[in-house]
Amino acid sequence: MRFAHVHRPETGSARLAVIDDGAAIIVEDLFDDAPRYLEELIAGGDELLDRVRAASATGGPRHPLADLSFASALLTPPVILAIGLNYAAHSGELGLKTDSTPTVFVLWPNSLAGHEGTTTWPRSLSESIDWEAELGVIIGRPAKDVSPEEALSHVWGYTVVNDITARDIQYSEAQWSRCKSFDGFTPTGPFVVTADEIPDPQSLHIWTMVDGHTMQDATTAQMVRPVATLVSHLSRSSTLLPGTLISTGSPGGAGYSRDPQIFLRDRSTVTVGIDGIGELTTHCRIMD
Repeated sequence: MRFAHVHRPETGSARLAVIDDGAAIIVEDLFDDAPRYLEELIAGGDELLDRVRAASATGGPRHPLADLSFASALLTPPVILAIGLNYAAHSGELGLKTDSTPTVFVLWPNSLAGHEGTTTWPRSLSESIDWEAELGVIIGRPAKDVSPEEALSHVWGYTVVNDITARDIQYSEAQWSRCKSFDGFTPTGPFVVTADEIPDPQSLHIWTMVDGHTMQDATTAQMVRPVATLVSHLSRSSTLLPGTLISTGSPGGAGYSRDPQIFLRDRSTVTVGIDGIGELTTHCRIMD
């Protein structure tokens, strides 16, 4: 199944919707006490998902997607974990070494943003803003010390993430959370696809377009550590709670490494996409 958080013009507040054939069915309209947000649906387990699946197949008003706007794929994840240097081409172009264990950092919740949103930052803070297309993994069942073989059974679904980064700040500080956590620097969505629709997360085409030009064009098969390995590794030190979002790293093609360098400009439009999941567009504005 395919889900999204959408805004209806008459309400303004984001609500969970089933996405089907170019239309949204608001889950809250399907039955009493239906989940309003993806986090509530995940917490309800397989039984609640099956109930939503059955109800959406037979009823509920359908709203054309063209009449709606999108919020972040997740609204209140317990944590956003990000993986750095998980594609050899990206590590090389940044002049950084892929370590023997994954590079892990957190992204701040204020950075979450939705599809077709506008992300704004002050020119005085950074003029070296870069893009990073990433596969987002959403945990469904608590994962504690799971093996790689069982790790994917704890994944509820997948989404698209753009890990926007202030490169000058990234290279001036020892940690990477702040440079990637400006307001609106973690667009996600627009869709979340349930794990049963993605039998192999390591066979997905992933790409980025900036102002009409292809900047990243790769496959998740190029990950240094696949999704199952990442989930297993992260679960060894702490329990991965339902709703946790893991951003799994970006392939080569960053603007920082180009000659001349290319960064997001005022009024740039960046679209990152993953085949089988969706396309995520962000509009950029720089404040003087």
